[in-house]
Amino acid sequence: MRETLGHSTAAAANDIAAGYFRSYSVVGLLALIGVLFVAVAFGAGRLLRPVVPTPEKLLTYECGVDPVGEGWAHTQVRYYVYAFLYVIFAVDSIFLFPWATVFAAPGYGAATLVEMFVFLGFLAVGLLYAYKKGVLAWT
Repeated sequence: MRETLGHSTAAAANDIAAGYFRSYSVVGLLALIGVLFVAVAFGAGRLLRPVVPTPEKLLTYECGVDPVGEGWAHTQVRYYVYAFLYVIFAVDSIFLFPWATVFAAPGYGAATLVEMFVFLGFLAVGLLYAYKKGVLAWT
């Protein structure tokens, strides 16, 4: 009896594992189809487009105006910092929506609340660092 019970438990575990990996195989197959679709689209575009290089086509395009001067321009680093701060807070807002849905589910309230405060703590430290460095002051 004991061997039969152990055998049925192992068979049930194998069935669960097979279902688990079957669901991932569907995701993998869809990813492969997506990659193939993009590759075929790029390949078809490369084969079907006309290739007639002219000096005008090889010029840098600047809003319909002929380019003037060098192609090198200095950019201040603070603009990259603003972009970086935007990305940080955009990620924060993206994280808030799934957190709100999980927070509403029964049994997950305390754990998700602690996770959110840890996440917001990291963001607060980043914002404090940016403030101390003076990158938030417009000059």
